[in-house]
Amino acid sequence: MANPLPYFLFGLGVGAAAGILFAPKSGEETREELRQRAEEGREYLKRRGGELRVKTEEAIDRGREAVQGQREQLSTALEAGRRAYREATGHDPTTATAGS
Repeated sequence: MANPLPYFLFGLGVGAAAGILFAPKSGEETREELRQRAEEGREYLKRRGGELRVKTEEAIDRGREAVQGQREQLSTALEAGRRAYREATGHDPTTATAGS
């Protein structure tokens, strides 16, 4: 049997919306309530957007730090390889020409 919770929540939302729209309130009261709900939704989205922006910036910063660390490791490994080559051959690989 399917989980009835999503259907219940959907029905609850539809019922709440219908209750707001068909409640015995004046049109002005209903419009004001809808405006307030829209403003609450806008504030919620603004707050969540700010939180998401902060998390995204933190993730980008961590990614940059990881790339920099990898770059430093690669540079160290290349320099160690050059040193080993110089010691083994007596030649500097950075000054070698094609055909030497």
